[in-house]
Amino acid sequence: MSIQKNIILEDTTLRDGEQAPGIAFSKETKVNIFNSLVEAGVKWIEAGIPAMKGDEVLALKEILERKDEVNIIGWNRGILEDIKYTLSLGFKAVHIGLPTSNIHLKHSVSKDRNWLLTTASDMIKFAKDKDAFVSISAEDVGRTEMSFLQEYAATVEQAGADRLRLSDTIGILNSQQYVQRVSIVRQASSIDLQCHCHNDFGLAVANTLAGLEAGARYFHVCVNGMGERAGMPDLAQMVMALQHFYQVDSGVDTRQLTRLSHEVAQASQHAVSPWQPIVGSNVFAHESGIHVNGMLKDSKTFEPFEPEIVGGQRRMVVGKHSGRTILQNILDLDGVQTTPEALEHCLALVRKTAGEHPGGIPVHVLHKLYQQAEGTSS
Repeated sequence: MSIQKNIILEDTTLRDGEQAPGIAFSKETKVNIFNSLVEAGVKWIEAGIPAMKGDEVLALKEILERKDEVNIIGWNRGILEDIKYTLSLGFKAVHIGLPTSNIHLKHSVSKDRNWLLTTASDMIKFAKDKDAFVSISAEDVGRTEMSFLQEYAATVEQAGADRLRLSDTIGILNSQQYVQRVSIVRQASSIDLQCHCHNDFGLAVANTLAGLEAGARYFHVCVNGMGERAGMPDLAQMVMALQHFYQVDSGVDTRQLTRLSHEVAQASQHAVSPWQPIVGSNVFAHESGIHVNGMLKDSKTFEPFEPEIVGGQRRMVVGKHSGRTILQNILDLDGVQTTPEALEHCLALVRKTAGEHPGGIPVHVLHKLYQQAEGTSS
């Protein structure tokens, strides 16, 4: 399957990402992350929720100083006053969050479908009369009846919406099911669609790629995959998957992915897992003897791409699963003359003491172990 070349990545780290429980960015932090996203080449950013007022608005006002450089979206509840306030701040683009499933209509907003269709139309027309770009949600598409989803899509398109966000709000769809929703909407409407997939079953990236294959144009990401509950599609994973599997350039400078990940991890006070795809510290780390042997001959043996492409760094780790080759390589680089017998003894010592050194045995410790091994073998 192919993906159209004019797809648009939109980052929502500053909105859905910050809605992760316990996360609260300061004004300065929020502006710094925004600037880092722009510097990395992100052109569409959902920057926050103006209706929260206070420091949120102070940050958004500073962010809006760059509204001629990047498309900045303000998120709104399905309340006209929210939209009026967001536009008064100078936003050129607004998103309107509205649910479409019966369970959300009944228990989240206590309204019915007629209210939804009328409210959506009225709010879209109001914002379009102000010359705004208007995005609107179909929240909880996983539990929305297909026929009503089609009716809703046709209604918001007729009202003038620029984009319909298909939100798998609780992440209950697999890729085939998400594609079905995208395809059903495309049959009923020509409106641009946006993928908004949550990661409750670990399928956010896969579902987003599937949605883009099915014809969606926009898609949401968050740095480090943060977001409500299990999070959102990870920015770095989406950028690299599009490039590797579809030869699609998202416009993001891949060399900044690791740095951006570390910045947001520090701001959110949640460390990046060593196994986090693309940016984790173990992604380009090699310990086992077979792996290291191959890597020392050709880096393509055990890496899908060079670490420099994503701003990462390759590491050769000395540990329990290491072989003689890496020991000799490290010691040779430090000018240590080795013998096969001493290396064999050193390897035994490495395996015996590896548990004392989480993350790998440091070079200075390896030197001591080799000196000890020389004494044993002499």
